[in-house]
Amino acid sequence: MNHFHALQGLKELIGEKPSALDREFSYWEFLLNLVAEGVHFVIRLNLGSNPPLFYHQEGKRVELAVSQGQQMGYAGVRYKGQVPVNVIGCWERDFREPLWIMTDLPPEQALSIYQQRMKIEESFRNMKSLMGIHRATNKSRRYLEQVMASVMIAYAIGLLIGEKLRDHLSSNAKRWKYYSGLFLLLHQPIRFSADDLEQALLDALGIFTTSCLCLVPTHV
Repeated sequence: MNHFHALQGLKELIGEKPSALDREFSYWEFLLNLVAEGVHFVIRLNLGSNPPLFYHQEGKRVELAVSQGQQMGYAGVRYKGQVPVNVIGCWERDFREPLWIMTDLPPEQALSIYQQRMKIEESFRNMKSLMGIHRATNKSRRYLEQVMASVMIAYAIGLLIGEKLRDHLSSNAKRWKYYSGLFLLLHQPIRFSADDLEQALLDALGIFTTSCLCLVPTHV
């Protein structure tokens, strides 16, 4: 019921932007509500003991399968034989199981969106482990909000710098792609040239400044 309640007014809030959701949202009733509300969706599938069933238009069941290191898309299939969706699976070589996505968007676009969502989960972990935000003990809500805002601004700046520094890593350092930009910046002994460091700082400053300007009300 909380899921359904959250959908009310969501279309008005996000417009045509898709909603990226984890496996607990891959159930029939919730999908029907998304469609009814006209919300674009990118949902990770739960293929556990009771996996969702998909069928081709002619009624034949879709057998989801993808090889390790590959991706496989199924366009125009029907969830439980009724709701038209697209499905795509991706199995990266370093992962124990494939990632399956259900969406009303083009399959490759949906996969790209969900993979970006993982940055959100990564940020929660880094805010606690690297920034120590869970140790804030302010008794006043006002001061707590100020501390939280300061930490999040510092996190955003550090993340942008670290991500831009990663862009300058050589192709031989592929393992660094599995770490957040903030972790690379604070905890990895990576050496950069002065030019690379200066360019990364300028790029990060440009992104941060643009983002801040977008938050300023138009009437100010």
